[in-house]
Amino acid sequence: MPDRPEVTAVEIARLAGVGRAAVSNWRRRHPDFPQPVGGTDASPAFALAEVEGWLRSQGKIAELPVLERAWRQLETLRDPAGHPAAPLVPAGAFLLLLHREPEVWPALAAEPDTRLATALPRALAQAAARALGTDGAARLGLPSLLGSTYLDLVRLLTELARPAAAPAGPVADAPAGPAAAFERLLTRHAEANTRQLSPTPPEAAGLLAAVAGPALTVHGATALDPAAGLGAVLLALPSAASRYGQDLDPVVAALALLRLALHTPAADPGPLPLDLRAGDSLRADAHPGLTVDAVLCQPPYNERDWGHDELQYDSRWPAGQLPPRGESELAWVLHCLAHTRPGGLAALLLPPTVASRRAGRRVRAELLRSGALRAVIALPAGAAPPYGVPLHLWVLRRPAPGDDFRQVLLLDAAPPQAAGEGGRDRVDWPELRATVTASWQAFDEAAATGGPVPADRPGTHRVMAAIDLLDDETDLSPARHVPPAAPAGDAPALAHLRGRLTELLAGLAGHDAALPEAGPARQPGRPPAVVTVGELVRSGALEVVSSGPGAPGRPAGHGAEGVPLLTDQDLITGNPPTAVTDPGDPGAPDVPVLTRAGDVLVPALGGGVARVVLPGGPLDGVALGRQLHLLRPDPALIDPEFLAGQLRSTALTRRAASHASTTARLDIRRVELPRLPPERQRVLGAAFARIAAFDTALHRAAALGRTLAQGLTDGLADGTLSLPPGE
Repeated sequence: MPDRPEVTAVEIARLAGVGRAAVSNWRRRHPDFPQPVGGTDASPAFALAEVEGWLRSQGKIAELPVLERAWRQLETLRDPAGHPAAPLVPAGAFLLLLHREPEVWPALAAEPDTRLATALPRALAQAAARALGTDGAARLGLPSLLGSTYLDLVRLLTELARPAAAPAGPVADAPAGPAAAFERLLTRHAEANTRQLSPTPPEAAGLLAAVAGPALTVHGATALDPAAGLGAVLLALPSAASRYGQDLDPVVAALALLRLALHTPAADPGPLPLDLRAGDSLRADAHPGLTVDAVLCQPPYNERDWGHDELQYDSRWPAGQLPPRGESELAWVLHCLAHTRPGGLAALLLPPTVASRRAGRRVRAELLRSGALRAVIALPAGAAPPYGVPLHLWVLRRPAPGDDFRQVLLLDAAPPQAAGEGGRDRVDWPELRATVTASWQAFDEAAATGGPVPADRPGTHRVMAAIDLLDDETDLSPARHVPPAAPAGDAPALAHLRGRLTELLAGLAGHDAALPEAGPARQPGRPPAVVTVGELVRSGALEVVSSGPGAPGRPAGHGAEGVPLLTDQDLITGNPPTAVTDPGDPGAPDVPVLTRAGDVLVPALGGGVARVVLPGGPLDGVALGRQLHLLRPDPALIDPEFLAGQLRSTALTRRAASHASTTARLDIRRVELPRLPPERQRVLGAAFARIAAFDTALHRAAALGRTLAQGLTDGLADGTLSLPPGE
């Protein structure tokens, strides 16, 4: 373990907002560049303090961000043989102290380090006991002595958690309290350990919470997540509910507990209704006998060693139906159902094969016969990890005495997609959430009141009697049972589409004529001088806002009030905002960042899309959703259309993208732009704008053409349309 913070060349590039090649150039061209202090020849490590001093002396950074300094301290504290996230636990405990007892730290900060090394651990243990119960410190595994590196870290955390004054313009990554500081540290850890973590995204967690409905908003409500991970699902629930959880990893369980406590209002009296334990939920249930109002979970998948041999006679298996060894997911379903009170709800995100694998048909049949299984909902690929798989959402209710309801909702919420169109950045979350919650709530109300179930909707959902699903396969896949959607329209509607397509194709001719006449470069092979976006930000020529999780939102329409909220899917498809902000959400900012004319908007995931906000256009004055970058150039120095055109360049986005997963992530500050005078930028910007208009018209015509072709095909296939006589 190094005794001082170290950084690699990749991390130096991140600090300075440049590419790794620039760091290599600095090492070759500047003899005063710091020498390596560790690492290997292929990946040398440098002393952070020396690198920071050199970057500042060269004018390449004004000040190292507090988050990066804190992260370097955490990396210094990490034991290479231990858990990579272990240093985050005492860091989170200190932030919890700042959150719930802010008056304690100022008094301790005046103490000398020799006394603070023991006084601060005592204060952390006492704060944990008051917030989490008498065993709070033991559940977190807090140390009894803090060294000088930890003391340096807590001072940085104090600065990181200090609320920033309201900025005059958009400022990226402004600290906003202990909870936000902890979230930023967790995000930084996830970025550095992508192979170790695959947390449930907040949108999917919110969907699970929405399915649970208002039952969790009443006083005394209880919920459990037996595979809690970092607590994303429990975090989506009201803080007034009693939340229980378990995770196999003790460090992850401690981080989830701290995360939930930090997001609970500081005024709530302790001990808080939070009980997260470490251990194997199937083999060593930490909450035996507990039954709750809702069990929400994304369990681990494809586990062969889940305890099949040890648990053959476990009371959780109904009618003695032990799940087969290869059906670990069904074991989790039954475990969740066993923890649900009579009439309570369980909702799980599962792989689609669980609905159809032959080995699990007996367990599925028993769930149908008992009336426990209420809905199987097919979600689009990208809803939750693994992002390439279209998961299913299973909803169950533990039958109460006298409950003889035996019908199942089969909902296909995954829109038809061409090959390669899926992915996390392609999910229309407002539309998906509205579709799932509306269908489920109508069905669930009918089951509770005895009223009529929702009428079947071809292409979307179907309600079937459980007995009709009991056959040799007991296949519960919605795609197998939901009838296909009706054709796009009757003959007059298709004729209207055809006329509209003709207009668009005619308009393409005008856009084609406006395309610039491009010839070969006058000076081929001579690369222009470049400047990075990070350097432009430091010079004041450009402001950058990265939205991160974005402002909380809800679907637009149906009287929903709020500021229009642009999602990454809206930006990619070129549609106006499909959501509005939700000012009542606890995570909503006091003053959301709004777009204005001249801004350039870019999705953080993927590439090749950049749109200029036009005065009075659909993107003017909207709030930012998740995973978006907003670039606000000084028009006297940078032409917005020129900037957007460069950001749509294939080579440029490829150089600035990272591929830590299957989806490319654009590191906006590494983007390199050619240095050109404003006059030349405006000429190129006008050309880029004409190309973008042609591309937009082409995509609209293609989308309408596909709709027309599918409508004609479906109509002729099912007989609702006919050919003219003689054909």
